Amino acid sequence: MMKIAITMGDPAGIGPEIICKTGPHFASSSHDFFLVGSPAVLSQTADALGLDHWQFAGVTDPYPVQDIVSGQLSAKAGKAAYSYVVAAAKMALAGEVDAIVTGPINKMALNLAGVEHAGHTEILAQICGSTKYTMFLSGAGLNVFHVSTHISLGEAIERVKTARILEVITLANETLLKLGHPEPRIAVCGLNPHAGEGGLFGSEDKEEILPAVQQAAKQNIAVFGPEPPDTVFVAARNGKYQGVVVMYHDQGHIPLKLLGFDQGVNITIGLPIVRTSVDHGTAFDIAGKGVASEASMVKAIEMALQLSEFSGR
Repeated sequence: MMKIAITMGDPAGIGPEIICKTGPHFASSSHDFFLVGSPAVLSQTADALGLDHWQFAGVTDPYPVQDIVSGQLSAKAGKAAYSYVVAAAKMALAGEVDAIVTGPINKMALNLAGVEHAGHTEILAQICGSTKYTMFLSGAGLNVFHVSTHISLGEAIERVKTARILEVITLANETLLKLGHPEPRIAVCGLNPHAGEGGLFGSEDKEEILPAVQQAAKQNIAVFGPEPPDTVFVAARNGKYQGVVVMYHDQGHIPLKLLGFDQGVNITIGLPIVRTSVDHGTAFDIAGKGVASEASMVKAIEMALQLSEFSGR
């Protein structure tokens, strides 16, 4: 039996609603689920939308909030969301839960609350003291691993360095093995159109990405590239590759969200804890309206259980 902590995310977003809607999917589960968030907000959401109340095995509310308005950006909601992530991570580090599943947070709300981190990945890395980590998106038949995430495109280009790319390839290989791929084939995207076309469209592919691929191959990783980023996802979707390493945020997010917007799961790999998340934002425009889909949350919990079982936590 696994113990899973679920963070509410920003209490003004769709997090409370999708948590309520997720409950029935695990009603007969033998695992224990713990809410890290506001039970009052969750109860209010359930009552307002006519949803069932999820009977959690336990509740942790590190930052009680009042007068939260659905769809309204606020510093107090951002502070609450941050406190939920911190509390859940500490529970996992202490061995009180086997994994954490995080609801959506809002970067502007975090900023208003004085939190400088760009998102979950960076927050969790700091709490866990991890330096070698990355974002992994899974869904729609794709497994995508990011060299960089929430930074400007200019900075992302500067971070396309051999050492970092090799680090992500290694993390990707380790993760795919854990997920049941005995001999994973990993494609590495080029940065430039046509993977640089031999240097005609930029030098990064030849000077930074190719050496990382060659070094990974020497470590007996089945890795290929740099591959043209405009065609590699078609090959991966058709089964040629089990994983794709991308150079920056949108290079990986766009194809996955196009193919399965509400089915993706966001996983932080390289941490000493298991963490999965929904792959969407707070959706303030539909918060409190009862139309949000819980599909990504359901899949995030399923992935957390799978990873926890493998790691033996």
